[in-house]
Amino acid sequence: MTPDDFRTLALALPGAVERSHMNHPDFRVGGKIFASLGPNSDWGMVKVSPEEQARLRQEDPAAFAPIPGAWGRRGCTRVRLESATRDSVREALFLAWRFTAPKRLLRELEG
Repeated sequence: MTPDDFRTLALALPGAVERSHMNHPDFRVGGKIFASLGPNSDWGMVKVSPEEQARLRQEDPAAFAPIPGAWGRRGCTRVRLESATRDSVREALFLAWRFTAPKRLLRELEG
């Protein structure tokens, strides 16, 4: 998994846009960050529920780990790009997107 692969998968989600904060790329839906790439682009971050974070970690501990501190306890999860598969990152990004997307957008896509 490369940073460009991560970016492509993130931007393929409905309403996703790329912005930047703290001098590195982030990916947003409805104005809220659901994922980002680290400053040196060897890792990404997805914002999922703590329960989904635990499941991702259990399924692939080499690829997924909580971000240290309070952010990690709330579900912010580091993705080690060199260890992650395309399928696992696609799933994690979708979970993060769904966790963050406005309810209106989710309803529109379901209907």
